[in-house]
Amino acid sequence: MNIATFAEGTRAEEIRALTPPARSVEDDVRVIVDEVRDGGDKALRRFGERFDNAVGDLVVPLGEIEDAAATLDPEVLDALRTAIANVKTVAEAQLHEPVAVDLPDGQRVVYDELPVRRAAAYVPGGRAPYPSTVVMCAVVARVAGVDEVVVMTPPGPEGRIDPAILAACHLCGVTEVYRAGGAQAIAALAYGTETIRPVDVIAGPGNSFVQEAKRQVSGVVGIDGINGPSELVVVATAGADPELLALDLMAQAEHGPDSLVVAISPDPELLRGIREAVERLTPDRATVTEAPLALVDASDAASAVALADAIAPEHVELAGEEAEALADRIRAAGCVYVGRDGATAFGDYVAGSNHVLPTGGAARFASGLGVASFRRRMSRVSFPPGAAARLAPAGAALARAEGFPVHGESMERRA
Repeated sequence: MNIATFAEGTRAEEIRALTPPARSVEDDVRVIVDEVRDGGDKALRRFGERFDNAVGDLVVPLGEIEDAAATLDPEVLDALRTAIANVKTVAEAQLHEPVAVDLPDGQRVVYDELPVRRAAAYVPGGRAPYPSTVVMCAVVARVAGVDEVVVMTPPGPEGRIDPAILAACHLCGVTEVYRAGGAQAIAALAYGTETIRPVDVIAGPGNSFVQEAKRQVSGVVGIDGINGPSELVVVATAGADPELLALDLMAQAEHGPDSLVVAISPDPELLRGIREAVERLTPDRATVTEAPLALVDASDAASAVALADAIAPEHVELAGEEAEALADRIRAAGCVYVGRDGATAFGDYVAGSNHVLPTGGAARFASGLGVASFRRRMSRVSFPPGAAARLAPAGAALARAEGFPVHGESMERRA
């Protein structure tokens, strides 16, 4: 890991600058999206051969999905079941009954949430298979009430999908899986091809091409957000374990060299301990990339927490009594982990929270993947006798003020 130190008064922008903006792929993605929209399966296969060395059918046969679980190590299979159960329980707690509001003039507005009919989970292949992403997306979509859940994932050598991904699909009740990745897969989900029917919502992480494609098709379909390189900010105060925090930061660096990992503390000895642990432990852990690690000195715990909140990262960890006591001051983060054992890695897999979270500072305004990502809000309005007559004068006055007299007439005719 590339370690950089920062003094008191460091601003969030200076820390974010450690990971330069990704190369713009907007034009490249637009070409891919347009070609798949116009060319369907043929274009999708052509890009699959070019980018993934993929050959063979786009559709993964149901038998291959059902048989995959038998090939997994029993511990992995049990772990998937644990993750599914916990994510399902948390997702079910997010469901809401319709809310009916009776207003003074007599009309009733019923506010309801309805699931979309068809949703897709994009599951990355790249550096490693991500069966956990199947769980995070598919379980939540099912709990939300989505009728049809699709998984799209890039194939590996010889067109094979990793058995762990297929086993996760089977355990989550997903029977529709396609072998395609990258921007071309997102385009196929948005516009449809001869083989793939379009969806209403696309969820899941991915590389810069995947995220740019999601941005470009947003509006044609719903998207969960733009989920870019992973991020972790640790706020540590007296009593925190520097070696445990070093492991947490190193774990986040496994996601890639463009991940942002930060430790903030008012305790110089604690920062020194984290640095020494990272330098000691990294050489024996080949999966840890050269992601930038920022070590930031803060004047006190409150300042450290304030800086973490200003960065608005994907994940925040609060360790040490002072930091933990300030948990309610974090208002901009994808997910907050509190306490000695609150490792972000638990949230990535089995804690029950979701690992599809806003990045790049989007936690200021965006939420992590949840039931609401697959549901749309709709109002139903009913007018008992007399309600229209009471509302029409006010409605008509506003309509005429906006230059729409027929709107006014429409309401007044009910009076």
